[in-house]
Amino acid sequence: MRKVNNLIRVVCITLLCFSMVKVSAQTIEPSSNYRFGGGLLIDVGDGSTLVGPHVKYFFTPNHAGEGAVLFGSGATYLQAIYNYNMNFAEVDGLGWYVGAGPSVGFGNSSTAFYIIGALGLEYKVLNAPFAFSFDWRPRFLVVDSYTDFIAPRFGIGLRYTFN
Repeated sequence: MRKVNNLIRVVCITLLCFSMVKVSAQTIEPSSNYRFGGGLLIDVGDGSTLVGPHVKYFFTPNHAGEGAVLFGSGATYLQAIYNYNMNFAEVDGLGWYVGAGPSVGFGNSSTAFYIIGALGLEYKVLNAPFAFSFDWRPRFLVVDSYTDFIAPRFGIGLRYTFN
């Protein structure tokens, strides 16, 4: 029963995020502040704090992929997230994004699989090659026969950007 409830939560959050994208896409201009960025990601919240390098690459002005290798509490996490990005028309350099993707954690004599969501804000500093992001990163955990939904996770990203 717990697996079903967790799965329902993940599906509802995903549908809500994509609905927000659909509704607001007509009123916000496309994101195109930079093409590639790399830097540091700090993942905090319920559980251990994770820190490591990450990159973000824009395939098109609105579609990006983000990859990270995070370390913390004797474990290593690999993650890849697809992001849909849009800028706010009123503020130059400020945009929002929503996305999801897989993650694998190795360490402590086990391997864990996650589905990670991301809903956040990103600010690209005008006339400087830096971008900062803050997002909510809920995750759905699968370890052997155990599953869990971990909602209170947040990411702080600092990136050096290239056009």
